Amino acid sequence: MNPSAITLVVLDRRPADLARLCGVLEDAGYRVLPAGSEAQVEDYLKNGPVNLVIKAYEVGQVDALAFMARIRALSPDTEFILCGRGGGIEDAVNALRLGACDYLAKPVDPALLHEAVRRALERQALVAEDPGLRASLRRPSSADVFAGTSAAMRAIGDTLARVAPTDVPVLIQGESGTGKELVARALHERGPRRRGPFVALNCAGLTDTLLESELFGHVRGAFTGALADRPGAFKSAAGGTLFLDEIGDLSPKGQGDLLRVLEDGLYLPVGGTRPQRADVRIVAATHRDLAAFANAGRFRDDLLYRLNIVEFRVPALRERPEDIPALAETFNAHFSARHRRRKKRLHPDFLAALVRHPWPGNVRQLRNLMERLVVTVRESTLGAEHAPPPPVSMLPAHGAAPLITVAAGETIAQVEARLIEATLKRVTPHRAEAARLLGLSPRALAYKLKALGLKTRRAASDA
Repeated sequence: MNPSAITLVVLDRRPADLARLCGVLEDAGYRVLPAGSEAQVEDYLKNGPVNLVIKAYEVGQVDALAFMARIRALSPDTEFILCGRGGGIEDAVNALRLGACDYLAKPVDPALLHEAVRRALERQALVAEDPGLRASLRRPSSADVFAGTSAAMRAIGDTLARVAPTDVPVLIQGESGTGKELVARALHERGPRRRGPFVALNCAGLTDTLLESELFGHVRGAFTGALADRPGAFKSAAGGTLFLDEIGDLSPKGQGDLLRVLEDGLYLPVGGTRPQRADVRIVAATHRDLAAFANAGRFRDDLLYRLNIVEFRVPALRERPEDIPALAETFNAHFSARHRRRKKRLHPDFLAALVRHPWPGNVRQLRNLMERLVVTVRESTLGAEHAPPPPVSMLPAHGAAPLITVAAGETIAQVEARLIEATLKRVTPHRAEAARLLGLSPRALAYKLKALGLKTRRAASDA
């Protein structure tokens, strides 16, 4: 979902408040229509759909209910957020009784406003009678990867905001399932080519015999079986973005062919005689370490330099556990809307179990779990019993809990050192996971390892 496809109307008779609210929402990319009167809002509704009305509201105002009734007569699915000078619970309850989906106290906090708008659009997606509208209002796919507040994802968001408006090639690296394609789509949707196509091509499945045809297309009669002209990925993505997934698995021939296009800006369809101009933005992704591949001679240095103008490294889910609750709530709302189910309540024990899980399949694994639970669990609340079990590699042998023996007279420091060492060696080698199990922050664990003189092998994923 592109925020610019969502229409919001802000109604406030105070010019300063109106300008401030409109500015906050416009900065988020929404299409915002300012209104100084109720009649102007009704005029907007007659000219096109409105998803949400954000209305100034004074306590005791009797016309709010009649106004919302008139708007819903024109557009049954339009939702309302009321904003007032009172900030008490009674004010919020009164607004909700009038039929609004949320109430915000003035001056409105931008973060609270964004969250209220998100909730309102989710509610609209759940209750809308028009399936097409429901589909258009579903949470955007980018929320799958950007939900949460971790420093790593904030850094990616900041870089994306600076890079998206440009046309430079981008390389996205990260483990499988971390959401690399979602980052690529976000670059496309927020860039100057967003009205053009987004074409994804998996390089791992390209053999040398298919490579040129898939990338550059072919003309009729170019080879046996070429019964008609066929556009390749470059032609199909013209004016938009070409996403080359698993670029690290591209064959040496493919690497050379791609490098020529990036250098010259031209390509030749198989069997063709007239070069075509490549009018695409290139975004590539891989779970491989391309620098190591290049050092080993398995990937061309010159192609790596061409692709790696800007690099994104998407962290594994275990490296940003603080984001897991927000991601789970995001998927809960998304799949509840998609499958027409009531949104589940996520019990704190369920969320705690999710945070402790190592997630070898990353965000994709969490996403699939939440979809399955939304569809199959009859209870309204997801509890600890619905959380995934720990992987076999993390379970003690024969199902017994790993034990350490404490002798009388040992110092607390000695016991602590053996507990930390046993956890890292016999439960999980991942420092982030061990820190969570021990009730420590990763930084605190690192400090204790150094202070206690413990030398443990750092797991590859923690390096």
